[in-house]
Amino acid sequence: MKTLPISRYRFFQKIQPLSLLKKITNKSVTGCLQVFSTSGAWSIYIDEGKLIYACYSEKMFEPLYRNLQHLSEQISTLPYGIDAQLRAIFENGAGSQAIPNPDYLAICWLVNQKYISPTEAAVLIEQLALEVLDSFLNLEEGSYEFIPESFLDDMPKFCHLNLRLLVERCQKRGKDGVYQDTSPYTESSSVGFNHQGFRSSTTVAQPSPFTTPTRTQPKPEPQLPKINRYPSQANSPSHHNYQTHSSPSPEKKVYTIFCIDNSPALLNVVKNALDEQIFSVIGVTDSLKALMEILRTKPDIILLNVDMPDLDGYELCTLLRKHAYFKNTPIIMLTEKVSLIDRAKAKIARASGYLTKPFNQGDLMKIIFKHIV
Repeated sequence: MKTLPISRYRFFQKIQPLSLLKKITNKSVTGCLQVFSTSGAWSIYIDEGKLIYACYSEKMFEPLYRNLQHLSEQISTLPYGIDAQLRAIFENGAGSQAIPNPDYLAICWLVNQKYISPTEAAVLIEQLALEVLDSFLNLEEGSYEFIPESFLDDMPKFCHLNLRLLVERCQKRGKDGVYQDTSPYTESSSVGFNHQGFRSSTTVAQPSPFTTPTRTQPKPEPQLPKINRYPSQANSPSHHNYQTHSSPSPEKKVYTIFCIDNSPALLNVVKNALDEQIFSVIGVTDSLKALMEILRTKPDIILLNVDMPDLDGYELCTLLRKHAYFKNTPIIMLTEKVSLIDRAKAKIARASGYLTKPFNQGDLMKIIFKHIV
């Protein structure tokens, strides 16, 4: 997804944030709502009417660091100074401006490195979404568009949040005049935990979040006992959908990326685009030599140029698929064009996907995270 510059939207109009949100809660809606104003841009990602992520252009990493610090009080696997590490890799890294939603990639990396579990990532995304919606609901003037395709389409999805419930919580905060505790391990979470894991399926009738809230003072909710950090998804009939997970391990992994291309310049592009703290890149220009090297190193993902002399990419991919170890290894074909014939050949060779040349850092990281997270 290419984010359009705010300067392109010179003619702002009066907008109603609640009406915009109501339009994207339909199950048939998937894509990204982008809203622009003089102060910044909001991006709200929807999958079949459920919110999967939300961010604000002017405060992309600050809320992430703040909520990670809050989560670190409950998550022992989050090391001290993790914000500095994320800042170096995703915020201040070379060419990071070319990466759409580097904050979401940072969350994927945290799960990838087992610093947080997928369910903890879901809780983190929920808290970030609440902050984004809080500011978005106060917007009075701007311009907007809905993009059916977005950068997150092929990325891992950690949650599908009920947008109406999130808006309802934001309205309650505004009405009470306080910003409530958003700890994922207390009753304030919109999931609502109990001593068995999640809140029961009993639903209390509440006013629609897409109408003006009344001034009736809400009843205080009792504090619940502390719960197990890893509730089972089977006990979760809540309005939100969080994925199941196993307990995170402090062990980190450096992923081996094997790139085969007859252009040394392209191999250098791949090496420079990927952070060495996460990836170890092996580049080979000879496809015949590459086959033996792949068998020796057993990489986590293979980038393979289609147009190689001696042994082309499809032939090499077919040979690798015949080896028991590489039956499920992600093999991404690098090509300058993707025709129907190319797609047919790739399907026969059992390639995992395509990356069209020339590609930028964002394109590369997107397809790698798609296949290894």
